[in-house]
Amino acid sequence: METASFPDLRAQLHATEELILAPQAALSSRTRGRGVPEEESLVRTEYQRDRDRVIHSRAFRRLKHKTQVFMAPLGDHYATRLSHTLEVAQIARTIARALRLNEDLTAAIVLAHDLGHAPFGHAGEDVLNRLDPKGFSHTEQSYRVVEYLEKDGRGLNLTWEVLDGIRGHSKPRADISATYGYNASTLEGQIVKFADVIAYINTDIGDAVRASIIAPEALPTAATAVLGDRHSVRINTMVCDVIAASQDLQSIRMSERVLEASNVLREWMFQQVYTNPNVKGEDGRANMMLGELYHYFERHPDQMPSLFQQNARNESLHQRITDYIAGMTDRFAISVFENLYVPRLWTVV
Repeated sequence: METASFPDLRAQLHATEELILAPQAALSSRTRGRGVPEEESLVRTEYQRDRDRVIHSRAFRRLKHKTQVFMAPLGDHYATRLSHTLEVAQIARTIARALRLNEDLTAAIVLAHDLGHAPFGHAGEDVLNRLDPKGFSHTEQSYRVVEYLEKDGRGLNLTWEVLDGIRGHSKPRADISATYGYNASTLEGQIVKFADVIAYINTDIGDAVRASIIAPEALPTAATAVLGDRHSVRINTMVCDVIAASQDLQSIRMSERVLEASNVLREWMFQQVYTNPNVKGEDGRANMMLGELYHYFERHPDQMPSLFQQNARNESLHQRITDYIAGMTDRFAISVFENLYVPRLWTVV
């Protein structure tokens, strides 16, 4: 409850945004709002509140135990969904700041963009896409997490702009700049798409070198000649190019030269790393395990937590099973499978 003695910090933040942000930026004072109206914060803008809600969510915490590329790696320095998300956030905020766009909105979208990823990376996504009659997309699942599943089914009640940005971050394999038919309405949301790929391409290169899957000198020269032959140089090149190419703030984009080189590098990573048998070697086991879990809960829906046994939207059993499995971490999925299917040894005292 506001009092006369408490400074109107929110108004000051709004005034600061009006003063320093570009005319094309998404101002928090002009948000389209939330699905359920709420009393405004005394000290934070609406996008700052969204950012904080995502960080404090259970789904965000689970990202630390979800596969990025290398499944359940034993090494301490391989990327997880959580470390990837933090890297994307830093890159996206750098771009937003340079273009005088809203950093808080950008950060809120980034921090939520991968919440819907299934356990075991894209192997888990493939299983759910095959078994759920409606298919599965981690982008749409991220939307479901924040809109319907967090807070015991109440959702986080995020602003329209954050939800829009989550839905607009994915891009097809062939072209970083393309979309799957849904482009973020805000420039801040468009930043996330580019920051995401800048982060994961370069981090995945480092992980693949660490795992002896590729050698640094094997990277395609058509890409390294433009982007650079070191991790930090490539990131700097790509980030600076997005900033330079987007100065008119008509859209967020790369120059043709850097975009072409980035697409070459990304496609090379698909061929040499993302579909490499040595990287995908555990996919068969993950597919079998998640498939068995899916079919088990089809037969025994009462064995799922109450949130997934029924919901207020009367969604199908398939959707509820997908929601449950998609929310699992790698190790929790293994634990559930072991409890259901692996015999327990008797201990003689």
